Order: sequence, then structure tokens, then C-alpha cells
Amino acid sequence: MDRLASTDSVTGSRGLATVEQWSGLEVRALREASRMSTAEFAARLGVSDRMVSKWEQRKDTIKLRPVNQAALDTFLAGCAPDIHERFASLASSLGTVLPAQGAAGQGLQPTQDQVRHPSDGKKMALVEAGTFLSGEQNKPIWLPAFYMDVYPVTNNDYARFVTATGHQPPQHWRRGRCPESILDHPVVFVTWHDAAAYASWAGKELPSAQQWEKAARGTRGNTYPWGNQPTPAKCNSRESGIGSTTPASRYHSGVSPYGVYDLCGNTWEWCATRSGPGRYELKAGAWTSPFSRATPAVFNDAAAEMLDDDTGFRCCVAEATVRALVGG
Repeated sequence: MDRLASTDSVTGSRGLATVEQWSGLEVRALREASRMSTAEFAARLGVSDRMVSKWEQRKDTIKLRPVNQAALDTFLAGCAPDIHERFASLASSLGTVLPAQGAAGQGLQPTQDQVRHPSDGKKMALVEAGTFLSGEQNKPIWLPAFYMDVYPVTNNDYARFVTATGHQPPQHWRRGRCPESILDHPVVFVTWHDAAAYASWAGKELPSAQQWEKAARGTRGNTYPWGNQPTPAKCNSRESGIGSTTPASRYHSGVSPYGVYDLCGNTWEWCATRSGPGRYELKAGAWTSPFSRATPAVFNDAAAEMLDDDTGFRCCVAEATVRALVGG
């Protein structure tokens, strides 16, 4: 059976092929199509050059580990159309049959798969398992699949939590009630402990810094959720001049490849990743911050007890947990 199958059923794939089972034949074809040395190719995948050489030497007699298959899937998905064409030609010459290619320039994009979590009713987007480029050095990192809140936790979401648990409301709510005018804005004036308490109540968890960054950047290492162009108009940063939070669904042009909103600007968001004793990472930038701080790869952290008018959060949950809850 051919190891390559069409992905016509995947949203955004436009007929490009994906590899069902990578062997040394496809590895060699992809490396040569990319015009990389063994060392360069290995570095992009996050493996040793000796391992790549072993794969290629074993040809179609070797079965790669899932983590390495995922890394190769991600690498192929991010390749330019000319590399896809060379890969198809080289793979064919090695005895592997690829389906016909789609329109040039319409590269593979993540499938957008959303569910509504039964506990807090929030929409969540699937971030598929695989490798992404992490941090300012674009280090390849593999993560299992998870769901991320499409929007940050809003004042309205947090009000349900406060009502259900008796948790202390944020300090800017008048007499413990949120003003109606900002119900759809991200909740602020919450500590890391407040955020973790909400996540526990909802049957979720705070995302790690790497989960958060992948949800924002996708698998191609984009600088911003919308691509690589620095466009302050796509988010609520200091440059917007608004001077406050905005509705979580306002910036449609700034969504990530997975359909997630507000991953640049509006509010800093607490992550589960500990950066030091009593300190945790923050992501996103905020309406108070310059646009340069909104880059998803940028590091920031704060003490867990910190709370301010520009800091909120969102939640995530493992794919298997969501599927069990919604019966998928």
C-alpha cells in the first residue's frame, strides 16, 4: 500500500499530500527537495544527523517513532510550493506515489475543529499534535493535541464562576458585580491563583507557555498569529490608543491559524509554566504594552500574587479529555 494519501478532506489542504507512514525513502526525498545537508535537515527536525543518515540508509525497512513522524509532517506542511513539487518528483523516482498536487501557493493549514466545553460553555479550538517552532530561536518542540479556549476568559465567564463558588470578585467590579459594558471583555485584576482556581472549577487547566505559543504561531513558526508582518492594527496594544481592554472577539483579522482570538494584545495571560519560585510566565502583551511586547515568542513573567488592569487568562485541556466529555 502507498504510504502517501491525499488530504482533500482536511480544511485548507487544497489537495496537498501528507505521509501516512514515513520511511527513509520519504525522508531522503524531503531533505533533497529542501536542498539541505543532512546536518541542516536534522537540526530543523530536532534530531541528530546520525539518526537522519540511519533513516535514509534503511530506506523503506524502517518505521519512525510517532514524535519523529510528527516532526516530518510539520516540516512538510510548512514547505513552499516549489519544495512540494520537488518532493513529489523525488518521491516518485524512489518508488513512492503521490496524489496530484493542488493549486500552487496554497499550503497545508491546520484543521479548524471547535467544540463547546460542557463545564463553562466556552468554545475551544483543537491544536493538533505535532511539532512547532518555539521561542525566539525557533527550536522544534513536539506537543500532544489539546484544546485551547477560543477567547480569553471574559468578565461574564468569570461572573458565573464567582456565583457558583463564592470566589472573591475582581476589585474593579462595583459592589461585586461587573459593569454590563465590559461583560464581553477579558477579566482582569486576577492573580495566577485566581486563574488556576477558575481552571480547576471548569475542569480545565492553564496552558503551558509552549501550548500557548503553539496556539498563537501555528506550525510554521509565524512571528504573529496572522503571519510575519508586524501589524499593530490587528490587536489592542498601546499603539491602538484605545486605552482599555476591548471585547474578546473584536480583532477578527488577528486570529491564529487555529481560529483563536486575542493572542496578541488586549491582556497579558497567565500560563502554567513556572519561571522561578512563586513566578509564572505571561503571554500576549496587553493594551498597556507596546506592540513589540505582543510577539508570542517573547518571554515575560510575574509573581503569582500580581494582579493588574491588563492581566487575565484563558484555559486549555487535553484532547482526550474533551473527546470523553463531548462524546467525540
